Formats: sequence, C-alpha cells, structure tokens
Amino acid sequence: MSNLLEINNVVKKYGDFTALNDVSIHIPKGSVYGLLGPNGAGKTSLIRIINQITMPDKGTIFLDGEPLDPKHTADIGYLPEERGLYKSMKVGEQALYLAQLKGLSKSVAKKRLKYWFEKFDISAWWNKKIEELSKGMAQKVQFIVTVMHQPKLLIFDEPFSGFDPINAQLIANEILKLRDEGATIIFSTHRMESVEEMCDEIALINKSNLILEGKLADIKREFRTNTFQVGLHTNNSKEVESTLKQNFNVLPPDFKLLGDELTLNVKLKNGQSANELLSFLTSKGEVQHFVELIPSANDIFIQAVNKNS
Repeated sequence: MSNLLEINNVVKKYGDFTALNDVSIHIPKGSVYGLLGPNGAGKTSLIRIINQITMPDKGTIFLDGEPLDPKHTADIGYLPEERGLYKSMKVGEQALYLAQLKGLSKSVAKKRLKYWFEKFDISAWWNKKIEELSKGMAQKVQFIVTVMHQPKLLIFDEPFSGFDPINAQLIANEILKLRDEGATIIFSTHRMESVEEMCDEIALINKSNLILEGKLADIKREFRTNTFQVGLHTNNSKEVESTLKQNFNVLPPDFKLLGDELTLNVKLKNGQSANELLSFLTSKGEVQHFVELIPSANDIFIQAVNKNS
C-alpha cells in the first residue's frame, strides 16, 4: 500500500519551545490513521502544518507524491476540535458558501448537500441559524461541510465531541464508509475505544517526540504479556491454585464470571506455551473461561507515555 501523506523529519518551534522534534510519519492510502498523544504533545501543531496554517521550521511533507502546496487545500478536509461555523448564519447558506470555497460549483454543491442533508435527515434545518441548533446538530452540519468536496485526505479532531452514543456511531460508520470509498483519514482523539474500533495504524506523540508508530495489531503484539484470564470449575480450588502458582505466574483476577468458578490471571513464564497452561487446567477441572489478555489501545497509550516520561 502506497502512502498518501509522508511527513519527514518535521521540526516546529515557538521561540524556545519545541512543539515537534524531528517527527516522521507515513500514512497509507485508504487507511484510518490514529494520531494520538496527551494534551500538549504536539498533535495540533502537526495538524496545523498539514493544513498549511503554519509552516514547519525543518522537514518535508508530501501529499500523494507531491510536495505539500497551497493548491492541495482542496484535497484536504479538516474537522477541528474547536468548531468554526458562523452562529448567526443560516445552515444552508453557510454550507453552500463553504462548499464553493472548496472549489465546488454552486450546482454541484447543492446536489451534494441535498444528498448529505437527506442522509442525516436534517433537510428541515436548511433555513435555521446555527445558534438555533443543539451542539450535536451543529456537529452534523460541520461534518457535512468537512466531507462534501470529497477530499483525498480527511482530518478529524475529536469528531464525536457533542454526540450522543447513537449519533457518534452514525458518524463513525460514515467515516469508515469514506475510508472504504478511498479516502485517507487522520483520526485524532482521546477516546481509546474509538481507536480500537476505527484505526488501522497509529502514531503516538509525547512531549514533541514520536514514541510509537505502526499497525495497531503489530503494536498490540509488541505489548502483549502472555497473560490469560482463566475460569475453572473445580472441587479443589485451593489445591489447584497452589499447584498453578508452582508452575506459572499467578496474578489476582481482574474480571468476574457468572458462576462460582476459580478465576485467576495466569502469566506464562519464558518458554511456556498456552497449550501447556490449557492442558494443565483441563486435567484439574472444567475450563469455562480461557482468554488471552490483549493490551488495549488505552493500556498501550498509558504504558508508552509513562515509559517515555
């Protein structure tokens, strides 16, 4: 898979403060790419550079094989965390105006807006002012304004802010559909459950430095600890637990089951296999729960940032 966006050795400073320190990120075409990091890590500075709001002090950026240039503005759609619609302007008038700023003719803009307004069942909002809408309603309008010119690159910064769970899922589905239709998406959020659901690859920035990058599945493998949640129905719980501790690393359980099973977290020692643990358990009772603890995006985020700090 070729890259749509290539960011190479980017440095950005504000006076004596370094916001980005030699950051390199390559974003594959047709992917949802998670741009993650604590507050103040440098994510917003990088997004502003991609949008050409500010320029890097050093480094190069290529969009679809070409050096990033003002002409690429039409190839990018940006949904900022701090939304920017004019509150006293009518919804339809404003959407039409912003579509034309992105290079769409008035007739094409009207056609695309009609499609999206009907899709989100908001046609009745056309003549309302933004200030008359709830935050979630205004968010839908902002989303439409971001995607309607069908850009190659979409940047969503906390796109679910202000949405209830139903509408958040609606927008998530639309983002994934846009990816499937060929768009490349940068997804910046602090909601790690959304990262799990949507991201193919991630980059984690902390204190201006890139500390983690790659496919989410590969990063999970790197952070796995060979620990298993075990639920065993046995008449000799104490004896089984004692024997387990002699052969494996046994940890207190962090989960509950519905019955009275013996529940434990068991971490394999070097050289041990999951089959060895499972074989031992089946010899001692009825295994009712056996699941490897795969590190979540949230676990990885906390562990990587704490280690880097």
